[in-house]
Amino acid sequence: MSSARLPGKSMLPVLGRPLLWYNLERIRAARAIETVVVATSTDPGDDEIAQACEAWQVPIFRGSLDDVLDRNYRCAISFGWEVFAKFTADNPLIDPAVIDAVIAAFHQAPQALDFFSNNHPPTWQDGQEIEVLRTSALEQAWREADRPHEREHVTPFLWDQPERFRVGNLSRPGEEWHERFRWTLDYPEDFELIRKIFEALYPRLGVFSTADIMALYERCPELYGVNCAHAGKNWYAGRAAEMRTVAP
Repeated sequence: MSSARLPGKSMLPVLGRPLLWYNLERIRAARAIETVVVATSTDPGDDEIAQACEAWQVPIFRGSLDDVLDRNYRCAISFGWEVFAKFTADNPLIDPAVIDAVIAAFHQAPQALDFFSNNHPPTWQDGQEIEVLRTSALEQAWREADRPHEREHVTPFLWDQPERFRVGNLSRPGEEWHERFRWTLDYPEDFELIRKIFEALYPRLGVFSTADIMALYERCPELYGVNCAHAGKNWYAGRAAEMRTVAP
């Protein structure tokens, strides 16, 4: 709720419900997901999120506001998870089919992985990110990570060290077409786009797919311009570019 760029963003209303409600509905629609827990902070500003989850009968865990790594790790051990998938509440357009594809690829890997995602490097539309973590590896990050971005973004300590951790990625090879699409929620223009997409598709389709969104763009090309000023502002993509720049 304390987002500086778009305060209260996960609870912004669309079609009479908070965006978080749709986010949870879409994650729960994935076949590979067994249970969903909302890990929010103990800050009083996030009481609204906790109260909503209680009303929806969604389990919650409350931890540090700023040390998100600590919050994720403590959540995982409190529920006894050996492996879990991490989502962010600013991606309400996450596609259940993408979730299932990433988790299936994680399980089909020839060796047991510590970290697996579809965002390192990013080749999907911004807002389709999922990360699968082994709690034992996250514990090492929790104990050792000491840089602010590692505590805030949870996973850089793992994927920054592929020589130490078993890291994998599910990519979509091809042109940089995905960079045209920004479906994550950080700015008012992002909310305007996401609202338009839900209003156009949800009443008719319910949990609509990425293909449904792409077809909507074909019918309504003006959608490209709604939040284009913020295209390419994927933190992970920027970090990956930075790593390529400084690599020997």
